[in-house]
Amino acid sequence: MIPDLSQTGEGRKEWAPAPEAPHVVLNHVTKTYGRVIGLNDVSIAIKGGVTGILGQNGAGKSTLFKLIVGRLRPSSGEVMLFGTNPFKNPAPYSRLGYVSESEQLYDWMTGLDFVTTLARLYGYTRDEAKARALHVLEFVGLEDVVNKEIGKYSKGMRQRVKIAHAMVHDPDLIILDEPLAGCDPLARTTIMNVVRELGAMGKTVLVSSHALHEIERITEQILILHNGRLLALGNLHAIRELLDKHPHRIKLHTDEPRELGRSFLPHEDVYGVRFPNPGELLIETNNLSSVHQALPGICVESGIRVTGIENPDDNLESLLGYLVEGRA
Repeated sequence: MIPDLSQTGEGRKEWAPAPEAPHVVLNHVTKTYGRVIGLNDVSIAIKGGVTGILGQNGAGKSTLFKLIVGRLRPSSGEVMLFGTNPFKNPAPYSRLGYVSESEQLYDWMTGLDFVTTLARLYGYTRDEAKARALHVLEFVGLEDVVNKEIGKYSKGMRQRVKIAHAMVHDPDLIILDEPLAGCDPLARTTIMNVVRELGAMGKTVLVSSHALHEIERITEQILILHNGRLLALGNLHAIRELLDKHPHRIKLHTDEPRELGRSFLPHEDVYGVRFPNPGELLIETNNLSSVHQALPGICVESGIRVTGIENPDDNLESLLGYLVEGRA
């Protein structure tokens, strides 16, 4: 059950954001560390739903987030939250929730005590803070361990209690820096579900990852950073369509790779087949979606059993390579 996060505490200080303004705006923002460029002339505007921030280590994801939450100031350009410059008026930070990539937690506190304490700092009364803490802990699936010490939590549970504390004051903007890192499959699925639910509730959620398949399971709206530069911002499927002109490979596992390869050669979008290892067929195409649509029919018609399908080029490294090549 999704908790009601719309109530406000009696002691809480309210600040009204500009209703029509994007929740996050970066206008030609650059951040340098001496001679090192962390972020290079980035301009974005985001409001509503989940946006995945993709990039390899060192791409600028954490720098972007630290600029948004006020932990860093831009070297040039302007950061705006809800239509307000937070470096001139810090009030917008009251509408922001942040989960950093660091593991700094109070291990001797229970999950309930930790989140309740954070709620108290936001201005809620003692009773309100505890009620809200219980709500958000239930929302992230920790209702059974609210009275357990955080030091005894698994990695996935620690990540979820961090998300709970970021949600406890009902923010409009939530920043999640690598929330899936180090989590087991069950915890990853739970966190992904939480992120999708937050987007469906109308929150603006920015979630970073270096794994393309993780972001695809959460959202189709992506922002790609590479070496501090913005390479792409938009719908992932639209970006993929732009990349169809680049070569793609589909790897099939079968006991009869050569016979199956002959069945694919007549397809107009297949320009080659190879057999890299025993039991493997590598199909080469310039139109990945077209061949994938035809693939089941060709396999069934051939009568040859396929035990596995892989897309070796369907990862962040390949996507970055195509985008960088396109800008060259």
